[in-house]
Parts: sequence; structure tokens; C-alpha cells
Amino acid sequence: MIRSRAKTRLVFLQIGLLSWGVLLVGLLAFLWLRPQGQFALSQLPLISIAAWLAGIGLVAFLVAGLLSRKTRVYILFFVAVLLVLVNGLAYFGAYTLTHYNDSMLPGLAFAPKPENASNPAEFGLDYATERITINDEEWLEAWRIPYYGEPQGTVLLFPGNGGNKAHQLMWPAGIFHQMGYHTLMVDFRGQGGSSGTSATMGLREAEDVAAAMAHAEQIGLPRPYVLYGVSAGSVAVMKAVDDGLQPDATILEMPFAHFMNAVKTRMKAQDFPTAGVAELLVFWGSIQHGENGFFHNPVNYARSMSMPTLILQGEKDRWTTLEEIDAIYDNLPGAKELVIFPNTGHSLLVTVDETFWTQSVRDFLQAQGLAQPSS
Repeated sequence: MIRSRAKTRLVFLQIGLLSWGVLLVGLLAFLWLRPQGQFALSQLPLISIAAWLAGIGLVAFLVAGLLSRKTRVYILFFVAVLLVLVNGLAYFGAYTLTHYNDSMLPGLAFAPKPENASNPAEFGLDYATERITINDEEWLEAWRIPYYGEPQGTVLLFPGNGGNKAHQLMWPAGIFHQMGYHTLMVDFRGQGGSSGTSATMGLREAEDVAAAMAHAEQIGLPRPYVLYGVSAGSVAVMKAVDDGLQPDATILEMPFAHFMNAVKTRMKAQDFPTAGVAELLVFWGSIQHGENGFFHNPVNYARSMSMPTLILQGEKDRWTTLEEIDAIYDNLPGAKELVIFPNTGHSLLVTVDETFWTQSVRDFLQAQGLAQPSS
């Protein structure tokens, strides 16, 4: 009986070693082949394969431990290893989700840094590239599009997570220009022509919003200042205001209300488990970036926004529910307006219905005395 038990334990140990050995060899092969362009990530379900191999190995080692004479010691060791593994995966997951093409871990599946593929000149607009210094090592790149007539003011535009000024801000900037505004299109750190390779979903980006508005004042761009943000860019605007920034108006397109809910919603969309995992991702992401993601709730920032605010939202946005948008709207203490785009998801809304978007923005600005009535 003892001999049979020992043989069974040996079999499970071999299964565990084989599973983790294959996982390790596969990881090393991936690290070696990926930088050489010989490995197409999209051709294999790598995450699923790795999860299965890791899971099989863990179960095999656990069963082998239960068959051991020192079961209690082995279980404690197994639990310790499991905790280290789970937290290690969460740390790595948080790192990959908030970094682009990072040289710290070359060859891994980081998303490419969102680079600008066009510029305003291609759309017939004069522009100047501005460099906004954050510190000795960090800066923001911005495009300033001047208005040569009598300006209505200045609109500062900020992109969403994974976007950049060329991809997400060109179209709305062109419309604001037609309305008679100077425009300043800004890449956050980690985007486009700005320094850095990371993003924080509106936390650190709030500092970039404040730096951009200070730059606009420094170079003499006229008031009123209207801050326009897309998705996480709108959240950065909200946090900047909560931190003390005072623009003359804000236009928030598709903000989220609670960061934790936003993480869970995106995980569910990718069929990942959320219970406990989302909290670990936010915890390790907070450690990495020196920010507290658990208190990153724009619905609370809204209480600080006494200036006129327009919210633009898609009716069928899968990332943020209308109930969450209503909660943000209800917390706004100043003049406010909410415009819902029917049958629309999480898309750049000006591209869905330019006429409706333009009229909604124009009506809001005119109602607040920030734009002259169109002739």
C-alpha cells in the first residue's frame, strides 16, 4: 500500500514537473523568437495554453503533496507558492496593461505605443508643434492650431487610453477650429510624441492636463479655456479639476464612474474572471505607479466641478452604463447638460454622428456664453 502510494505520488510529481517544464521552455522560446519576428502571437492561444499548463502543474503538485507523509508542511508550502505565483501574475498583468513596448521586458506582448500617423497639415490646417516640459526627463507633445480671426477662446483636447492626438482628436479639433477656437491637442505621457511608455487611466494624466493649461496661459492663448477629453482623457480632466484646476468649461466624452468597475467590465469582456483578480491588478498597478487606484472614482471628482460641463455618452456603451453616467451628472454642482447618442457604443462620438455632435457642443457653448451664435 505504501509502495503504491509512493508510485502514485511520483507520477503526479512527474506530471507537475513536465507541465511546468513545458511552460518554462515555451516562455524561453517566446522570449527568444519574438524579438526576431519569428513568432506570431496571434497564431496561438498562448494565454490559454499557459494557464492550462500552470493549472495542471499546480494540481499535480498539490495531489503529490497530499500523498506525502508530511502533508501539512507540503500544503503550507504549496499555499505559499500559490500566493507568490498568483501575485506575480497579477503584478505582471498590471505591468503589461499599463505599459507600451517596454524595454524592461523586451519581446513580451506589450501593446505598441500609440504613435501619431497623421498631422493637421494633412487636413488643410496650419499648426505648430509645442513641447510642454514636465521635468528634466518628461515632456508632452502638443499640436496648436491657431484661429486667425477673432477667437472665441481656446479648446484643449485630450485623448483616451491607448489613443493619441492624431487618432482621436483631429476630427473634433477641426470642428472646434471651424467654430472659431484656438485648439491645443495634447498627447499624454506614454502617447504619440510625448515621453514615456506607460499610462494610468487618468491618474497621472491629470497632472498633464494641468501642465497643458498652464502652457496655454504661458504662451498667451486666449480665454475662455474649454477642456475636452475622450474616455480616460475626460477622467483626467475631472481629476485635474478635483485637484484644483479651474477651466471655464469642460466637455466629457464617455467618462467612467468607478475605476474598479471599469477594470471588471473590461475583464468580463475578455472572459477573464473578476473576483479577486481585478482587485489584485489594481493593487499592483497602484504600487507600480505610486497612485491609489482604489480611490480613483470620477463620480466623486464630479462634486468639485462647478464650471459648466457637457457630458456626451453612447447609449449602448459596454464599458460604462447610463446609470453610472447619471451618477456623475447628478454630482455636478454647476451648469450641466447630458447628451445621449442613441444606439451607440464606446466610439468616438463625432465619427458616429458629426452633425448631432457639432450641434450639441455648439448649443452648450452658446448657452454658457462661451460661443457667439452662428450667423
